[in-house]
Amino acid sequence: MKWEVVIGLETHVQLSTHSKIFSGAPCHFGDEPNRNACYIDLALPGALPVLNKGAVEKAIKFGLAIKAKVASHSVFDRKNYFYPDLPKGYQISQFELPVVVGGELTFPVEPKDGEPYVKTIHLTRAHLEEDAGKSVHGIVAGHSGIDLNRAGTPLLEIVTEPELRSAAEAVGYAKALHALVVWLGISNGNMQEGNFRCDANVSVRPAGQKEFGTRCEIKNLNSFRFLQEAIEYEVQRQIEVIEDGGKVVQATRLYDPQKGETRLMRTKEDSMDYRYFPDPDLLPLDISDEWVERVRSEMPELPEEMRARLVREFGLPEYDASILTSGRDIADYYVAVAALVKDKKMAANWVMGEVAAALNQTEGLTFAQAPVTPEILARILERVADGTISNKGGKTVFAAVWAGEGTDIDSLIEAKGLKQISDTGALEAIVEEVLAKNQRSVEEFRAGKAKALNALVGQCMKATKGKANPAQLNELLRKKIGA
Repeated sequence: MKWEVVIGLETHVQLSTHSKIFSGAPCHFGDEPNRNACYIDLALPGALPVLNKGAVEKAIKFGLAIKAKVASHSVFDRKNYFYPDLPKGYQISQFELPVVVGGELTFPVEPKDGEPYVKTIHLTRAHLEEDAGKSVHGIVAGHSGIDLNRAGTPLLEIVTEPELRSAAEAVGYAKALHALVVWLGISNGNMQEGNFRCDANVSVRPAGQKEFGTRCEIKNLNSFRFLQEAIEYEVQRQIEVIEDGGKVVQATRLYDPQKGETRLMRTKEDSMDYRYFPDPDLLPLDISDEWVERVRSEMPELPEEMRARLVREFGLPEYDASILTSGRDIADYYVAVAALVKDKKMAANWVMGEVAAALNQTEGLTFAQAPVTPEILARILERVADGTISNKGGKTVFAAVWAGEGTDIDSLIEAKGLKQISDTGALEAIVEEVLAKNQRSVEEFRAGKAKALNALVGQCMKATKGKANPAQLNELLRKKIGA
């Protein structure tokens, strides 16, 4: 039997505000446990929440970016459940009337087998809520500790329609969403710190069936690799259960990366189990058109807008523009380089090639922290463009700067003997000598064998120890041969 996979993602994005969503306590990561929990976070009697305006503006910004409806009227609700790290006994969230409704996101998909493609999926909603605290195990044998530093941290929960059809599509969407929230500046997206976490709702159904299968939710996936592995395992698990004559039970599961499998956490609750009702301590959230337009005026250029501009103004291929706008850091780096050089395509090639490769080999380093700054790279490209050094020589200088050998490009070129021979008289003498020794290649080229010219260029480069200007060599050779 052929099976179709159905996936919907719920992503919790921590908003990059200085204080929590309903209190003035700070949102610092890594502080001493319970240092950042105030009387509101601790749910002391009489403590009342006050909504963080900055969190609302970040939600508006996200809604505008995905072409969604920013609700003029939304409501905060109490989601009731009992857990040790939830002091109030309920979480303040939004249920029936969220702040952002609808929207869509387009993203590239790179399947393990098959050609890459582009997919657009629709979003159901995005709503504001507070995070819970954290249970800490293993400090004292047989006991658990509670750290409430995260309690009250502002989250934007972003929910998709069940339109994803593979683990590869889920990862493609998650990467695009992560890039977008970081691009907008509404979150730092640090997955190691829990600032971007995905819950995957996974089900399978016979191909062609319209009704959805029974879904299981895999909680708190904080890396793209774990997201892919967890979905692939869960899909196979559900198929095997059904094919063995069993039934999939709706449940919440956790992914164990050590064992590479999901395991049961609890049978899945429905919304009715949480007994949602409007929070009486918080007024409804009313967002005026003027407020939305003010936020819109402060929006950065969106990735799709920059992508179109790079194609239109710089003449870049769609693929290059897509790669260069895949993240705010690479986009900012490229734009800074392109502003300093004439050849925008050359700049694109180097940013996607040498710079990206060097960063991949240097763990924890970003484009903003690259030892070869945009200004330094522009100077290297200038020397390649004006023929002072070859492309290969440029890579040698790049590696030297990256390794900390200095930032004076001209001094490095001299020290490493990379300067190309561009003197026409000197090159003519070398060309004539090579032609005299390689008459057979000359005749072959005149007879129409284009590769014969490459052999002659190679001999000239050998004679100059690689320091000749290849473009000048080609021109001189053709002139001397009479081609």
